[in-house]
Amino acid sequence: MELPSLVLIGYNVLRSLGDLMNSKGIKKGGVIAAGRNVWSRYGHILKEVLESEGNKTSWIPVDNSTYEDVQKVEKEAQKRKANFIIGFGGGKSIDVAKLAAYKLRIPLISIPTNAAHDGIASPFASIRGLNKPYSITTKPPLIVVADLELILKAPQRLISSGVGDIVAKLTAVRDWELGRDEKGEYFGEYSAKLALLSAKHVIEKAEMIGRMEESGIRSLIEALISAGVAAGIAGSSRPCSGAEHLFSHALDIIAPDKGLHGEKAGIGAIMMAKLHKMDWKEIKETLAKSKAPTSAYDLGLSKEEVIKALLLAPKLRPERYTILHKVKLDMKKAYDLASSVGVV
Repeated sequence: MELPSLVLIGYNVLRSLGDLMNSKGIKKGGVIAAGRNVWSRYGHILKEVLESEGNKTSWIPVDNSTYEDVQKVEKEAQKRKANFIIGFGGGKSIDVAKLAAYKLRIPLISIPTNAAHDGIASPFASIRGLNKPYSITTKPPLIVVADLELILKAPQRLISSGVGDIVAKLTAVRDWELGRDEKGEYFGEYSAKLALLSAKHVIEKAEMIGRMEESGIRSLIEALISAGVAAGIAGSSRPCSGAEHLFSHALDIIAPDKGLHGEKAGIGAIMMAKLHKMDWKEIKETLAKSKAPTSAYDLGLSKEEVIKALLLAPKLRPERYTILHKVKLDMKKAYDLASSVGVV
């Protein structure tokens, strides 16, 4: 099991970063991977915190979560002989920092500024430009600092996307159980239960999240972090990623730049729950309460794109057995499924 060593969630906790780094013996001097918008809004705060501890850092702009971005961060870190890398911002920046730190074997510090995804504390990074259209294994961050003062300022869409990524754990775990029952796959009961607990926690707080209430957002952040920990315990993304994530990754190929990862995973979870004969309406209601998308049209996706994604999804990871590998949809069955739950 590889897990984060320190996780701090709360108001104005970014100010404690220097103490946390010192407690872990992290040497001075590093680089920060962050998007341009996040850096223009909050970069001065992070830089001030680090410099107050005598930490000289440089910022590397992250425009996309591509392998080129990873190489850019890696090259700058090597040039400056960095002792750590900070992923500051959303999923793209954290994932890029995660892979760069993993390749250089130096500590990663994860500082999310939104709650759109479960990669905050997980050992997995979703990077474009590799030979895999899905997440790859790295290492979890050494330190996670989730400052609610910054996260509560994020656009609501970035919050509700996190709800989609969390409710997806319901169908991901069911897919994992399917792999155990029909393929003899290893199944980690503890990590599965932790992932399910994260989802149930968010289901209970969906309305509060939709109203952007502090306690609801805190619960979402806790759930996203614990889901990442569940993956660390399992040693794979199985408790967090099933057919609904394959659907999301398929849409990345078919309709790039339409919808956030969590939004697409949430919509995928509605359909996969129907195939599993689960309570798909509860998932849809949870998404609606949190103001997350519940249909393809909410994301500007066409009926044809959804059908193509459902057919492509099981081909992306043939070795990972899911409900889509079992039912083997054709075009008509894919349309019937999507229309039966109101996705199209």
